[in-house]
Amino acid sequence: MTHSAAAFFASFRYATAGVRLLFLRQRNARIQAIIGAGALGLGAFLRLSRLDWAMLVLTIALVLALEGVNTALEAVVDLATTEYHPLAKAAKDLAAGAVWLSALAAIAIAALLFGPPLLRLVGNR
Repeated sequence: MTHSAAAFFASFRYATAGVRLLFLRQRNARIQAIIGAGALGLGAFLRLSRLDWAMLVLTIALVLALEGVNTALEAVVDLATTEYHPLAKAAKDLAAGAVWLSALAAIAIAALLFGPPLLRLVGNR
């Protein structure tokens, strides 16, 4: 195996280690993953269209990816300083706010994807 191929595969190992760290250390990531799995199950039950599946998977991935970025930024800030600094607080708050915005968007997307078929299902009873 060439050096560049070995480096390429090593990057996947590092990324996998990062995902494992995210779920081992971040309760919110585990909660978000459970909610995402529930949404996937509901999507299967409701037989979403391919486009709806794409939106659902992308939304789940966005929330989890932003949680990972938030976690990484918090680790870097904590490494840089143990003392209170307004810029450190701003960085952490902004990253957490990005996760919050993505979660709110995920709720809106879930309402758009699941609302109409669930209302039809309830209306047919």
